[in-house]
Amino acid sequence: MKKLLLLLLFISFFSEAQEYIDILKTGYSYTSNAKFEGSNESTDVNSFEAGVTFPIILNDKYALITGINFSTNQLFLSPNYNQTTNLYSTLLKIGVATTHSEKWSSTIVFLPKISSDYKNLSGDDFYFGGFAVAKLKKSEHFKYRFGLYASTEAFGLFATPIFGFYYLSPSKRLEIDASLPISADINYRFGKAAVGIDYFGIGRSYNISQETSIPVYIEQSPLEFTYYFQYGILKNSILLRAKVGYSSNIHEVYEQGDKLDFRLSAFSFGDDRTQLNPDILGSLFFKMEAIYRIHFKEKKK
Repeated sequence: MKKLLLLLLFISFFSEAQEYIDILKTGYSYTSNAKFEGSNESTDVNSFEAGVTFPIILNDKYALITGINFSTNQLFLSPNYNQTTNLYSTLLKIGVATTHSEKWSSTIVFLPKISSDYKNLSGDDFYFGGFAVAKLKKSEHFKYRFGLYASTEAFGLFATPIFGFYYLSPSKRLEIDASLPISADINYRFGKAAVGIDYFGIGRSYNISQETSIPVYIEQSPLEFTYYFQYGILKNSILLRAKVGYSSNIHEVYEQGDKLDFRLSAFSFGDDRTQLNPDILGSLFFKMEAIYRIHFKEKKK
């Protein structure tokens, strides 16, 4: 019971206008026959991701945020490569959430990660990032958020401002959660089911050693737009989602050390790199997700 009360305190403290926290989230997506530009060749793209968030209460003002995310992607990077490439990423979440007043709160999270094909691991496979977000609660149903995300990548330094808001209608049917330009989600609930649309787009990179005689890295920056159907079980503590959408499938290969100066959101500075593979064209993809969610207000009641 004591552990449950501590968790509920954290959730109400950390989530504010949101009435839940996602403790576990997993997903598998599949893209069939994504074509290479200027070629009749194509590749399938298989992706799996899982993330865990675990809170630790310090006092009534501060709480630690801990967790881990893991993802893997499998695809052909070029018709000239004779084997599929496996891209892996393991990311730690270490941060703190702070309540400054009834209306203001903030979250700072550090995001160290290992991102590569996990062969011949070296210091080049380690990257460091993080984000800081401030939140302003305007009402019981609406809050603003703004902040900054930044990370070191194989292609150089990447940063993007974050502007967004969270809205839950008084009927609790319509929910909008936006942190642009990184992600956005709009859904409408009816009973145990819901329908929605979402968007996700952020740059990543992976060091690769298995395909070529020279060391290369992959710049992965897909833009994903999906429609989804959601069904909740066990009082919506477990959510199952079926998605269909469009992905830009950007997986560009560059020689290690061939970097740009700086990237701010979608704008690149000093980018005179030479791409070593043909572009993979955008295509439809399918995805299944499972989420374990705790509804803290229901638990309090």
